[in-house]
Amino acid sequence: MTKRDYYEILGVGRSATADDVKKAYRKLALKYHPDRNPGNKEAEEKFKEAAEAYEVLGDPDKRQRYDRYGHDGVRGTNFREFTDVNDIFSTFGDIFGGGFGGSIFEEVFGGGSRGRRRGAGQRTEGTRGADLRATIRLTLEEIATGIEKKIRIRRLKSCDVCAGTGAKPGSGKTTCPECNGTGEIRQVSRSVFGQFVNITTCASCGGEGRVIRQPCTTCGGEGRVQGESTIKVNVPAGVSEGNYIPLRGQGHEGRRGGPPGDLLVLIEEQPHEYFHREDDNILYDLWISFPVAVLGGDVEIPTLTGKARLTIDPATPSGRALRMKERGIPHLNSHGRGDQIVRVNIWVPRELSAREREILKDFQKSQNFIPNEEEIRASGKSFFEKVKDAFS
Repeated sequence: MTKRDYYEILGVGRSATADDVKKAYRKLALKYHPDRNPGNKEAEEKFKEAAEAYEVLGDPDKRQRYDRYGHDGVRGTNFREFTDVNDIFSTFGDIFGGGFGGSIFEEVFGGGSRGRRRGAGQRTEGTRGADLRATIRLTLEEIATGIEKKIRIRRLKSCDVCAGTGAKPGSGKTTCPECNGTGEIRQVSRSVFGQFVNITTCASCGGEGRVIRQPCTTCGGEGRVQGESTIKVNVPAGVSEGNYIPLRGQGHEGRRGGPPGDLLVLIEEQPHEYFHREDDNILYDLWISFPVAVLGGDVEIPTLTGKARLTIDPATPSGRALRMKERGIPHLNSHGRGDQIVRVNIWVPRELSAREREILKDFQKSQNFIPNEEEIRASGKSFFEKVKDAFS
């Protein structure tokens, strides 16, 4: 089967910088993330396809060979098999963590689920617990200020009866007879090329080097039981949809005293009644009456931190964008915050009294109320251009 072009997969040009490649991959990995696409095989394949593309284009040497020879230039590359989100975080942790900088945010968002897999033959006390994932839905107000949330999760917890050892109280463990306590099995084979030693984890003890004499009757020798936990999550101000907060050691408890997994908390933004978010700026549609648009005046509008007064200048046209400095979302990686952009709209009433109709008919006769096309063209940029400039 012919492979797609790696640049096409990531949606970048061949002149893209390393940072462009990284950003493009991060965007695709979050878009086709298993948590966002449960049971979607097509999304899973795109997830793996993007990972393979980044593995080549994210490495200067591999990218150079690929640019010169195409897929043939990297044919000998042993691509990783990404099966879940943990592989992505452990392999490309710099994308999901380091991008927030070497600060408290690197600790909050850094590296996703760190791979702590046991190598063959490495003796350990139990096996590491699996990671858990949860989603927190936040309002823009909560994102603007930061908040502490409590979430309740079902997880495997340490067995209180055996203290997580998996052994019946008073029985303990004994040396594994299969590996003699080493936690590994060595198999020696000979060939015309010499002697080879194959080392694998002992299946009897799972690499622990010891086995349980009498399993705990409560947990069946696992060292853990089903339970629930209430966990506090400190969400910093300025997070965005798709950000992760990894909580170390808050996942499933490890088997027979093994280290616990992590809890990955996914941020989800709730739609807002008034505001639309654009990066760290927020857009608000303000509706004013025709007299206010002509004569000017003060109006009260909502912000993320409460009500505020906004002055409307006389002769304000519909579509004008007004900027309220520092009224948006705080910047996650730096000081300051975005702005609130107010888009002015003029309200046209549906019903009028007889007197109001007569007044408007008099207005129609005045030259001041007839649109002047030359003046409109001379006024400068269109509304769409002004809003684009406001967000740039």
